[in-house]
Amino acid sequence: MATIKDVARLANVSPSTVSRVLSNSSRISEETKRRVREALEQLDYHPNVFARGLVTNSTGAIGILIPPSMNQFFVNPFFAEWMSGVSEVAREHGVDTVLSTSARDEEEVVDRMVRGRRVDGLLLLGTRPGDPVLRRVSDQKFPAVLLGRPADPVPVSWVNNDNVQAAHCATKHLIDLGHRRIGFLGGASEMVVTIDRVTGYRNALLEAGIEPDPRLEVSSFFLEQGGYLGMMRLLAMSDRPTAVLASDDVLAFGGMRAAAELGFRMPDELAIVGFNDIRLAELANPALTSVRVNMHELGVRCAELLLKQIETGSPAYNSEIVDFELVIRYSCGAHAAARNG
Repeated sequence: MATIKDVARLANVSPSTVSRVLSNSSRISEETKRRVREALEQLDYHPNVFARGLVTNSTGAIGILIPPSMNQFFVNPFFAEWMSGVSEVAREHGVDTVLSTSARDEEEVVDRMVRGRRVDGLLLLGTRPGDPVLRRVSDQKFPAVLLGRPADPVPVSWVNNDNVQAAHCATKHLIDLGHRRIGFLGGASEMVVTIDRVTGYRNALLEAGIEPDPRLEVSSFFLEQGGYLGMMRLLAMSDRPTAVLASDDVLAFGGMRAAAELGFRMPDELAIVGFNDIRLAELANPALTSVRVNMHELGVRCAELLLKQIETGSPAYNSEIVDFELVIRYSCGAHAAARNG
């Protein structure tokens, strides 16, 4: 197995110069870098990242903290699309991505990753009021970016959609189609994403002179089964909704399965709009109208913000809003309404 001294001998430089090339030092000329890299390739030399980290105080990796309660991470296509954006940026910068799936207390996991210097920065998923993880990361001034917005005034960078306006847009679309009884299928009620989307839903109802009915708002979990159970509750009402806004496409799929089992024709007897516009949305039957949140772009922006923090060492906190778009297909009944009009 080749050593750094072997590389230095072949490139006719000192071992310290090889180390500087490995850390991409600006003090080394391009010609020297070229010779060293050719020697690295010829000898198939792979640096010990742990040893190099002790010297550079860098791991060359970013972490993604998956809360123990977020079991939908591996089954909801939203996160796969988001991860593709994160991975794209990480590859471009030569950075590894580490998933933390520990079932331990989240604060303990953060402490181990930060104090143990296992990663150079963290990507955090979702938040709720009084979230202790955000406070812990902020107190330690560790590079971190949140997917979503913080519920509390915690100094942390974040990337999000305007979920209030997006839900308002989707609900107004259903109202414009003539619906007055509109249900809402959401995720866990304490999550900020659910709070924002139900707020937009209520605002649209109030603007149309429709009093929100708490019985039409069902909180569940972001899995197909959650949408199925939630829709069963909504359709069991004597004054059931004629349309439903689901705050996730996977919830919408579960809701569509429940409606089909109960014999409802969609969209004639029940209109449905989803959220995220995952790739399966257009393959559903009927094809699902959904709010496109640009999942890949969310991942790109999160990774870029985090790497900028790491590279500059700056404690500056930034936020970015990624645009959304309502993609109209067949599940909401808009095409049928247009034909009849």
